[in-house]
Amino acid sequence: MGYKNVRELLPEELIRQIQKYIDGENVYIPRKEENRKSWGDGTNTKKLVNSRNKEIYQKYQLGYRVTDLSNEYHISTQGIYKILSKQKAEKQRIC
Repeated sequence: MGYKNVRELLPEELIRQIQKYIDGENVYIPRKEENRKSWGDGTNTKKLVNSRNKEIYQKYQLGYRVTDLSNEYHISTQGIYKILSKQKAEKQRIC
């Protein structure tokens, strides 16, 4: 998110109208709903997390203990259980 000088974007009359409500303050203008991106769309993060979660599930199926997975991936045991539950549900949905 970058800052833009409003004088380069808006007509002077509109700037004066806005100044009646906010004078010299920073304002966040959210994206239109149809232009919003979901989490991870701008980077590989979502893909990496999904890959990691599949790997955790596969290791669990091979006999790795939850505590070992927790230590290996630096995720709480509750987090590992949540990942396992979601992966199991995803597998059942596919089959």
